Amino acid sequence: MMKNTTAWEAGSDSIETRQGWLVVIAAMIGVAVGLSPLPFYTIGMFAPELSKAFGWSFASMMGSIAVQSGVVMLVSPIVGVMIDRYGARQIAIVSLLLFGLCFMSLSLNNGSLIVFYAQWVVMSVLGAGTLSATWTRVVNGWFDRNRGLALGVASTGTGLTGFLIKPFTAWLILSFGWRTAFAVIGLLPIVIGVPAVLWLFRERQTDVNTGAESSAERATEYGVTLAEALRGRRFWILVAAFLMIAFALTAPTPNMENILKTFHFELPAIGRITASFGLAVIAGRIIGGWLLDRIWAPLCALGVLLIPAIGSWLLTGSTVSTTHAYLAVLAIGFGAGFEFDLLAYLINRYFGQRHYGAIYGCFYTVIALGGGLGPVLYGLSFDRTGSYHLALLGGAGCLIAGGLLLLLLGPYPSQSTRPAGSV
Repeated sequence: MMKNTTAWEAGSDSIETRQGWLVVIAAMIGVAVGLSPLPFYTIGMFAPELSKAFGWSFASMMGSIAVQSGVVMLVSPIVGVMIDRYGARQIAIVSLLLFGLCFMSLSLNNGSLIVFYAQWVVMSVLGAGTLSATWTRVVNGWFDRNRGLALGVASTGTGLTGFLIKPFTAWLILSFGWRTAFAVIGLLPIVIGVPAVLWLFRERQTDVNTGAESSAERATEYGVTLAEALRGRRFWILVAAFLMIAFALTAPTPNMENILKTFHFELPAIGRITASFGLAVIAGRIIGGWLLDRIWAPLCALGVLLIPAIGSWLLTGSTVSTTHAYLAVLAIGFGAGFEFDLLAYLINRYFGQRHYGAIYGCFYTVIALGGGLGPVLYGLSFDRTGSYHLALLGGAGCLIAGGLLLLLLGPYPSQSTRPAGSV
């Protein structure tokens, strides 16, 4: 039977393709200047300056990252509910603005470590709206056939920040001092992120002339509530799988320099090898997202997670060549880039958009827990054995086990509608 189409419907694919990818660009910018990458990639640059100025130990300053992780674990589900209720765009604008101001406030610290931690607590609470739940919810609403690729491109923002922010921070500190550097970097979410969201970041709206359905209306037609998700086996399969996946993909990253030191690599060589990690993250996001659009996601996940598992295994030998070190770092980085795209894709496919923010917020807590435990347990293994051999083997096993668990999710549930004009 031939389907009648309006002029709007006939042109919707091209219009929504263009608008959808503009939303992806805005999401990429928002991710890049958000709470996830900026503090994580710059604290190592600020630490020597703060130590020199105030006499703080490096361990105490790195504790700020643990503070951030702990706060994010607590507030992510709440932020997810707020995204569902008030809209991702509104949350993003407010959170980017407040996060930037909080980061700038770090320049005003006069030597109190307690105040420093308090600043990180406030910054983490107010900046939680810049985390991936905000961006992926809207990107999911614009895409269907190319959803995985769109999520991958949007999340490359963290890789771009990791690649660019360290040299920029070093230049600022060297040229103007650490206080000015805090202030300038804190301006980035405000002068770059907020305008990008205002101009480009849009949830799909109803066309009042044609009656085209909005993303909010479509969201009520399919998907489960958080309570329904909690009662289903798929939710707990994902919890177990991503606890292991987050543990194994996060743990090697802060330990990588020391892992390579155990194989007697010199510092310049370590710098060259680990620099490839950020580019591998970007590749993992884009290639992994592209694959998700073409392969059943659990099977795709198992295949991709085997790559970082092999990377971890390459670092368990008694000796490691330069070539193998590069391959290991690239493999682990590729897997790390794939993790959040995979989570966003699976949540949308298995639970829908109806309560996406709240469900994603719960899983962000799971990832924060696994990611927080991983580096500590890897470090503890090294302290006790003088080697990362057992920890890396355990990490490889967790990646394989997590991938196999995902196969138990079964086929995607049917959705009552497929968004018209989704690309």
